[in-house]
Amino acid sequence: VFITAISHVAAFGQLALSSQQRRMLDSVASQDVPAGAPGIATAIIQNGSLIYSRYAGYANLDDSTLITGDSRFNIASNGKQFTALAVLTLIDAGRLTLSDDIRQYFPALYPGVKAPITISMLLNHTSGIRDCYDLWSLQGYTWWEKSFNNQDVLALMTKQQDLNFEPNTQYRYSNTNYILLALLIEKVSGKSFVAYTNEMFAKLGMPNTSFVDDYSKIAGPVAKSYFNFGSWTTYRWIWNVCGDGNIFSTLPDQVQWERILQGKYKGTIKPAIIAASQQVIKGSLFAKYGYGLEFDTYKGMPYAFHEGATGAWKATTLRFPNKQIAFITLTNTGKSIPAMQTRQMADIVFDLPGAENFFLTKPKQAGSFIADDDIEGIYLTESDFCFQFEKKDGKMFLKRIGRNDVELEREADNIFHQTFDPAFKQEFTKDAQGNLQVTAYYTQHAPYVLAKQSADFSGFAFEGLTGRYRNAETDVVLAIQYTNNQQYTVVNASGDTSVGLLITPRKMLVDNYVINLLPNGQPIQIIYLNGERISRVKFERE
Repeated sequence: VFITAISHVAAFGQLALSSQQRRMLDSVASQDVPAGAPGIATAIIQNGSLIYSRYAGYANLDDSTLITGDSRFNIASNGKQFTALAVLTLIDAGRLTLSDDIRQYFPALYPGVKAPITISMLLNHTSGIRDCYDLWSLQGYTWWEKSFNNQDVLALMTKQQDLNFEPNTQYRYSNTNYILLALLIEKVSGKSFVAYTNEMFAKLGMPNTSFVDDYSKIAGPVAKSYFNFGSWTTYRWIWNVCGDGNIFSTLPDQVQWERILQGKYKGTIKPAIIAASQQVIKGSLFAKYGYGLEFDTYKGMPYAFHEGATGAWKATTLRFPNKQIAFITLTNTGKSIPAMQTRQMADIVFDLPGAENFFLTKPKQAGSFIADDDIEGIYLTESDFCFQFEKKDGKMFLKRIGRNDVELEREADNIFHQTFDPAFKQEFTKDAQGNLQVTAYYTQHAPYVLAKQSADFSGFAFEGLTGRYRNAETDVVLAIQYTNNQQYTVVNASGDTSVGLLITPRKMLVDNYVINLLPNGQPIQIIYLNGERISRVKFERE
C-alpha cells in the first residue's frame, strides 16, 4: 500500500500553502488554547519537507514554560507503531515469526485455549485477549493512580482462563496485545524493552523519544498534562506499563519519523522493514489494522492513522500515502480534541467540503406519523448501544446510560430533535418487518440505527437474579438486587451502585456493560459480562 503510493507523489507535487490556508491552520491549531493555558504542537510534512508547524500554549503552568520543539509529550497509543516496528526488526533478524504462538514464550498464558494465538494476531488485535485496563476498571482500580508495570499485566493475564472470542475470528482493540509484545521483545532480545527500543530510536535519528518503564526517570522537559474542571489541574504521573503507550516524544522527533516514512532520511534500519511497518499484515483476514496503524478512508481518500490518549495527553497522526503527506498533533490539554483538529487541518490543506457532503446529517424528508406512545421504549444498536425514550410531564426525553436525560421536540410527523441542540435529530421509521427503529443524525458523525426492543417477561422470576456473583479470573464480586419494573441495583467492586436495566430475560445493561444471563434455570447461576474491550467474563453465583 505505502510503497505503491510513493510512485504517485510526483503527480500530486509539492504543496505551497497560501497565506489564507496558513491563517486558517493557525486558527484551528489555537482554537482550544486560550491565554495562559496548556496547548499543542502540530505539524504537516509532505514529501519529506516540513511545510507547516505551530506551537501554542504552555508546557508548564507553574514556571510559565511555553511549548517548544524541546517539549516532550506522552503520545500514548501512537507508540504502538514503534512496538510493532521493534517486532519487525526481530523478525528480520530471524528471532521471531508472525506465526509464532505467544505461548511459546509465555506458556502460562491460556493453557485451556487450544487455538493458536499468534504474534500476528496480537499486532492487529485479533487475538481475543482482553484489555488489561478494562479488567482493572472492573476490579475497581483507577489505573493511572497506580504504578503497575508490565509484569503486573502478565500476572493479571496469567489468571485469565478465557478470551473475548476465538482467536482470529474478530477484531477488538486491546492494549494488552502490545504490552505482551513488549514483554516478548525483552525475552527474545535479552534486553529491556526500553533499552531495545532506545537503540532503535537512535538508529532512526529520534534522540528525544523513549518508552517509559520507570516514571521517576522520565527525561525532561515534559509538557505536563492538564485537565480543566473550572481551573487548570495537573496530576502526578506514576505509570510504568509500556509498549501499548507510555512513550514520550517531541514534535521534531515525530516529524523525523514521517521524513523516514516518506523516504527522505536513511537511518540504519532497513528500508524494507520501514515499508512493511506501513502496510496491512500479509495474509490477515482483517485489513483495518496493521502494525500499530489503522487503515480506512477519509472523505474518499485512503489513509493510515492512529489516535492516542492518556489522561489530558492526546495525539493524532494521519498519513495520506497517495499524496505523500502526514499530519501530526500532540497536546497536553484536556480541552483539545486532536482527532477532530487534525482532520480539520486536512480539510484546509486538501480544500475538502464539510462532513455533510459525505454522509447524511439530517433526514431527507418527513415520513408517516409515529405516536408518542409507540415511540416510548428501549432501542439498541447491534453492539448494544442503548437509547431509551420516555415521556414525562408531556415532554419526550432521550435517556442514555451514564449521561443526563435530553429533552426532545417533535419537528415533523416522525422526526424529533434535541431541544438545546437541534442538529441532533431522531427519525422514527419501520423496518422491512414492520418493527420500529430510530436513526440518529448529527453533523459530526454518520447516521446510525437503533432497533426498538420487545421482550416477553411472562413467567420470568425477576427475583431469581438477585444475588452475589464472582469472577474467578479477577476475584471481582457483583451484587445484584431486584428493585422494580425490570430494574436492578448493581454494586461493583468499588462499592459503587448502578442501575441495571433488564432489556430481555437474557440481557441487562449496567453503565457501559452488558450482562448476559445464561439460560440455566432459576435462580440464575451464571452471568457473562461484556464491555468495550472485554467480553465473556464469567461470573458464578456465590
